[in-house]
Amino acid sequence: MIQTKEQLRENLDHVIWNIEEARLRVSEHHIVQLVAVGKYTEIENIETLYTLGQRAYGENHVQQLKARMQTLEELPLQWHMIGSLQKNKINQLIALKPTLFQALDSLELALELNKKLEAQEGSMSVLLQINSANEATKSGVSSHEAYDLYQEIQERCTHLNLKGVMSIGAHTTNQEAIQKSFETTHSIYEKLQKDGATICSMGMSSDYTLAIACGSNLVRVGSSLFQP
Repeated sequence: MIQTKEQLRENLDHVIWNIEEARLRVSEHHIVQLVAVGKYTEIENIETLYTLGQRAYGENHVQQLKARMQTLEELPLQWHMIGSLQKNKINQLIALKPTLFQALDSLELALELNKKLEAQEGSMSVLLQINSANEATKSGVSSHEAYDLYQEIQERCTHLNLKGVMSIGAHTTNQEAIQKSFETTHSIYEKLQKDGATICSMGMSSDYTLAIACGSNLVRVGSSLFQP
């Protein structure tokens, strides 16, 4: 559904207001980046949101990322790949040169991605995805091995520019469980700051204010921005 500029402005203002309130509770120096997730919306709505000042966008699938990057190539946008990456799509993602790949979810994928980047003399900025609630249905490395794996990837995969970590909050309506999963990820992020980690990506439409309270500095918001 193509939305009016007024509706999108209202949605964006509401999300930014919530982000501001949440970040100021942490600290006035705590800066949070908003990545708009466009997977269920029309490209026209992304164009409108751009005119309202939103610059960073995330997509879950390489094919959709490619289509949207090509259609909107005139606009100076930041594109994030935020969904799981299949090995047979690695070369396609490399060709797109995203600003950030947020879902590096295994050492195996890191090694394969690094090998293909090396062959093309390229590099890519990535986040290590942590399955902090240790849920069987979710991608990501376990919270127990995340710290060591981060350092191993940094050492072995010289064509990957590790920028930090990403996680999805626990899949439950229990706020305490969601908070605990965010706190687990953030504590790993804090330890990794000495290794150069600067991004802690946590929080989506349903839980981004809680994620910010737990230390997130990048949120991935879709439905709250594009709801009618």
